[in-house]
Amino acid sequence: MAKRRRWLRWAMALGALWLASALWQAYKPLPEGVGHAFPWRAAPEAGFLADRTFVDAEGARHSEQQVFDAVFSMIGQARRRIVLDAFLFNDFAGAGGAPLRPLSAELEQALAKRMAQVPALRVAFITDPINTVYGSLRSPPLDRLEAAGATVVFTDLSRLRASNPLWSGPWALCCEWAGNSSGTGWLPDPFGADPITLRGWLALPNFRANHRKILVVDRGESWEALVTSANPHDASSAHGNVALRFSGDAALDLLASEAAVAAFSGARLADLPAPAPEAQVAGPRLRVLTESAIRDAVLETLAVAGPGERVDLAMFYLSHRAVVGALLAAKARGAALRVLLDPNEDAFGRKKNGVPNRQVAAELVDAGVPVRWCDTHGEQCHAKFLLHQGEQGSVLLLGSANFTRRNLDDLNLETSVQLAAPADHPAMRDAADWFDEAWSNPPGRGFSVEYARYADDAFSRRTWYRIGEALGLSTW
Repeated sequence: MAKRRRWLRWAMALGALWLASALWQAYKPLPEGVGHAFPWRAAPEAGFLADRTFVDAEGARHSEQQVFDAVFSMIGQARRRIVLDAFLFNDFAGAGGAPLRPLSAELEQALAKRMAQVPALRVAFITDPINTVYGSLRSPPLDRLEAAGATVVFTDLSRLRASNPLWSGPWALCCEWAGNSSGTGWLPDPFGADPITLRGWLALPNFRANHRKILVVDRGESWEALVTSANPHDASSAHGNVALRFSGDAALDLLASEAAVAAFSGARLADLPAPAPEAQVAGPRLRVLTESAIRDAVLETLAVAGPGERVDLAMFYLSHRAVVGALLAAKARGAALRVLLDPNEDAFGRKKNGVPNRQVAAELVDAGVPVRWCDTHGEQCHAKFLLHQGEQGSVLLLGSANFTRRNLDDLNLETSVQLAAPADHPAMRDAADWFDEAWSNPPGRGFSVEYARYADDAFSRRTWYRIGEALGLSTW
């Protein structure tokens, strides 16, 4: 009996330690700069870009890409500074075979070429440790860029709150302090062919990420920036994506947001220009948003959508309960909604079960919201796009953030931009045309299919969606 009581006391103590660590990981203070809404800035130049993947009348897949062509053009003009933040930067092909385009090699070559041409150019590349499978492997492209003079920063994810505290609580106690050792792995790599360590595998279920995708470069005496949903990742190269390219003071805000990530990751981006003072803005305007500030802007945008106005949403993952509720409320007020979703069918050659989009889609359709699916063929409909066309003009919001708890509630690092302008602004026209094309399928260009193709409201998967979203046990 005494032995049983000792074991019970030990079990209770371990349970209390687990709970305390989990609560700390879920609610610890955020690093400075996370969840920030920068001021509205004048948008003298703002251009919408898209990567389109579609099937023709014979069923052959085609891809028309703009995003990384713009990235390489911007890198080619830089003379003083390049700051790049990219979630996935590798040639991992997954289980799907040869990728469409070697984006990681193209980006490495573009940066290396520009550094060789302009020796005084300062390059900072911020990325997520998933590209080394959390320290299990080296990243040869990043090693080569660092050797060429670039500053490479692996984001310190331990500074972020836990999106899966049930695992991150004990992980912080048992494993985080042990670090990792590259080149000593013996377990299969979930992303590639090289073996990884047990510590790499144990880091995976934390589901933390620096999910941002941005570029800032100098352009003469000014600055130019690009915010996108696209990764320089070979296996992602056929994905559908969107981006906004812009110049002016908002680019300085983007630099400031990246300097904050570098700082809490143990690096310093020296001699960056300070953000411009806040000022009144007339005409088209733009602001940089990160993490929970993106959520707030989404909810504010949907809250004012009413009769006679249109809301178009294209999203890779849609699961955030407040956003779903705001969409339903906009529909109830009389706004015309169209929702285009990835069917959550494919992930780099592996089949998925459709959660969470198919369950959310069923909820929207039951309320009378028109939903269509991207007609994917191995690739993903990877855009994160919201367009509100109202009486006072249009509001466009796009960037890295899926509309999920993990992406919008200060868990992942995310960057999006919000543009407010008249409906006839070139970026607004191009964004509206992009969505119309994807929704309506012009002759010979098949982008989307009817809701019935992937409809699924099975109780088991609907329950898993709610549990996974609430507790962070999911990968979305």
